[in-house]
Amino acid sequence: MLDGRRVLLVVSGGISAYKSAILVRRLRQSGARVDVVMTASAEKMVGATTFQALSGRPVLTELWTDPLAHVELGREADLAIVAPATANILAKMAHGIADDMATSTLLAAACPVLVCPAMNLRMWSNPATEANVQTLAARGVHIVGPEDGELAEGEEGPGRMSEPEIIFLTAARLLRRESALAGRKVVVTAGPTLAPVDPVRFLGNRSSGRMGLALASAAWLRGADVILIAGPTSVSPPHGPRLVRVETSGEMGEVLNRELSDAAVLIMAAAVSDFLVPSPSEKKIKRGDRDTLEIRFEVGPDLLMATRELREAAGVLTLGFALETENPVGNARRKLEDKGLDMVAVNEAGRADRGAEAETNQVTLIDAQGLIEELPLMSKVEVAERLLDHVEDRVS
Repeated sequence: MLDGRRVLLVVSGGISAYKSAILVRRLRQSGARVDVVMTASAEKMVGATTFQALSGRPVLTELWTDPLAHVELGREADLAIVAPATANILAKMAHGIADDMATSTLLAAACPVLVCPAMNLRMWSNPATEANVQTLAARGVHIVGPEDGELAEGEEGPGRMSEPEIIFLTAARLLRRESALAGRKVVVTAGPTLAPVDPVRFLGNRSSGRMGLALASAAWLRGADVILIAGPTSVSPPHGPRLVRVETSGEMGEVLNRELSDAAVLIMAAAVSDFLVPSPSEKKIKRGDRDTLEIRFEVGPDLLMATRELREAAGVLTLGFALETENPVGNARRKLEDKGLDMVAVNEAGRADRGAEAETNQVTLIDAQGLIEELPLMSKVEVAERLLDHVEDRVS
């Protein structure tokens, strides 16, 4: 994800400095080169040797060991992260103080800066800290956290540094802002919709939501403003996209009508229920002495057809999905034409290694310009990246 990117990590003297070691490892796993600069206080929390081993690079702590190193690091970095960012280093950054290696490097940095505050809750709420944070934000510094929770000294409240994975995802988003999706609104639907039969039963399907959630996360990491409209998924939603929870196809349709007018892209990955019960029972249907039970179903709303006029009026690029048991390419082509799609990704049902409940998928992408590309079996995260590459090409 971050191959070739250069990240400057400044570690200041907070107790959560140990989390920064995990962050270094995560950044390295994604291909980034990480240069670590530590304050003298940070060295009392975690030794420089730990960061050197994890980064594979020399760790800088003294300004006068190499008097020009701070300028070089600041010039070469694609992103600077301050984690943890104590009240002290936030104050120095806000007032342009450069009295050690860490603050001098930050002052020389020409790249975006991400700070991750961590301190006692009263230090965080102090008017001086609030003013410093506001000053940094007004200059375009990105801020993630702090989180509420138990603090090192046993108190509860805001002050915990965000978890390394959240910082990593935020950093990855900042490092991929050159994407054609950056700043554009992308609406993604995911998971199943349910059709109530009575207060405790419903008609549903096997969709886990993994494919739609992977697409929402990948679009957010490319800098898009993502609205994730999700049914009852069996996996947790990703960090980043704005989540709107729904249960029925009618509820999903209402949110789509509200969100599509200013959207650039719609990715319709939800497994919308094709049928519904026109008059669900208001009370639980009892088994009683009966041997059979007849329930009448009606065809549910076709959300792609229902939103076609709105999508075309707003110029929304639309990627749909099709799950087929026979003639997948032929049926997907008809869906693309009948519902006014720009692209459709189709996969076959009934395969254990792909589809609704699997963590992997194998799809064939068909677009309105005649492209047919069969992607290999891969993780749904990888499928999402490949599909978004095509979406980006069309958007740009």
